[in-house]
Amino acid sequence: MKHPIPAVPRHPRFASRPYRGALMLAGVVAIGACASTPEPPTAALQAAATAIRHAEQARVADYASPELGEARKQLAAAKMAVQNEDMVVAERLAVQSRHAADLATAKTEAVKAQAVNDEMRKSTESLKQEMQRHTGVQP
Repeated sequence: MKHPIPAVPRHPRFASRPYRGALMLAGVVAIGACASTPEPPTAALQAAATAIRHAEQARVADYASPELGEARKQLAAAKMAVQNEDMVVAERLAVQSRHAADLATAKTEAVKAQAVNDEMRKSTESLKQEMQRHTGVQP
């Protein structure tokens, strides 16, 4: 003879809850929202493009062509990463592109400033020689 297993009485607090399904659905939606693709790094892409345009206007290609080429390459890679929905990589590449363009601009400005300094040195030397010739005084 089998003995029936007695039913375990349920506590009223643990009775079926009508909101349990809604709570589970809300949890799934919340987790799904966290896992969605982040927004494209539009600001970083625009900043990089602006820095490259600024470098081109400053005639950077004449003095710092490798850096400007690198900036363009990184911006193109950032745009490709956006198309591949890899926004973290896209932002990193866009920031690197902007830095490369800024470096190219800074190098160009340094070369131009050095040229101005050299010209001023030559002018100063020329003036000194003229003064010596007219006064006969050695500096």
